[in-house]
Amino acid sequence: MTQPTPFDSARLDALMDAFGVDAIVATSPQNVRYLLGGHFFFMYSLADSIGLSRYLPALAYRCGAPEEALYVGAGNEDWATDVERPWVADLRNVSWGADQTAEQVADWCRAQLPAGARVGVELPYLPAQADRVLRARGLELVDATELLESLRAVKRPHELEIVRRSSRAVVDAMLATFALVRAGDTKQQIFERLRRAETDRGLTFCYALVAAGADMNRGPSPQRLEPGDILSLDSGATCEGWVADLTRMAILGEPSARHEQLLAQVDQVQQAARARAVAGTRGGDLFDVAQAAIAACEDRAHMSFLAHGTGLVTHEAPRLTATGSPPYPAAHAELPLEAGMVLSIESQIADPEIGFVKLEDTVIVGEDGLEPVADHGRGWNRIGG
Repeated sequence: MTQPTPFDSARLDALMDAFGVDAIVATSPQNVRYLLGGHFFFMYSLADSIGLSRYLPALAYRCGAPEEALYVGAGNEDWATDVERPWVADLRNVSWGADQTAEQVADWCRAQLPAGARVGVELPYLPAQADRVLRARGLELVDATELLESLRAVKRPHELEIVRRSSRAVVDAMLATFALVRAGDTKQQIFERLRRAETDRGLTFCYALVAAGADMNRGPSPQRLEPGDILSLDSGATCEGWVADLTRMAILGEPSARHEQLLAQVDQVQQAARARAVAGTRGGDLFDVAQAAIAACEDRAHMSFLAHGTGLVTHEAPRLTATGSPPYPAAHAELPLEAGMVLSIESQIADPEIGFVKLEDTVIVGEDGLEPVADHGRGWNRIGG
């Protein structure tokens, strides 16, 4: 008997119809994890090399037929699926490389799909080794990266709870790091303290951008923190695959009126954009109100703003601008926000004398207003407690 899918199969079927594909083959870590309800083989979660190839899990799904879905795992993935079997009926833990995964997928396509069927794949996550096998079998491949991203755009209640938990833990780790920092510490040391603070809280560390003093370089370096310097920590970490990405500020000493003025301007832009994070709002409106708020600020020449969706990927749907960092098509700028979407909202000032002042907040879009997540520590935190 087929188990229920851990995702909204009706939503996936509708998206497949809209994109004109008959089947999808997910191979990215985020979409394999999502479609399997959280499963990703622990042995290759950090390093996916296998001999001369790589671990390439694949979930194949035919529109309207979840009972026919296929999962191809590694040859030793029984160690995980024997403990907790995924929902798919056709489970094949036989692959020792990308080409072997592709052979299994091609066999499934030949058995399940009519001639001329269009198969949606994740081109950024399909190695040439696998692509070559699938095309040699005569399959018509189209890119389904945006299709699968759209499926994940609205988060389910248990996913939102993970986002809340992970975001709080990231901010807690930043505040703990601020308390441990001392004058003379290098940015490399601060980076390492934050990494440990996040892992101590059960998170998987992804990155940290560290800016100190008036230097705008945010990479770890031997630069030392001096009295009166400001410190910006911008970090991403995951919990069960879900990303938390926030920024908080601190100062070695007491903030001056100028420090307070800079952070107040950043927060003014943040609050203007956050107020628009309501279901039904045109996505691009966040940028319109943020730019209007920046125009009213004294330091507007040094200010910038960005808002983006976040979830299993740091930047995912809704994608609201084509001019951010990184750039991508603004596919959702003219579409309404939906309840359950998660946004990262970030504003910053690159002041040539004071340094890099930034806030980045995580918010959940609601029917009647936003839900701020992990809003503590948004003021000037004191280094060394």
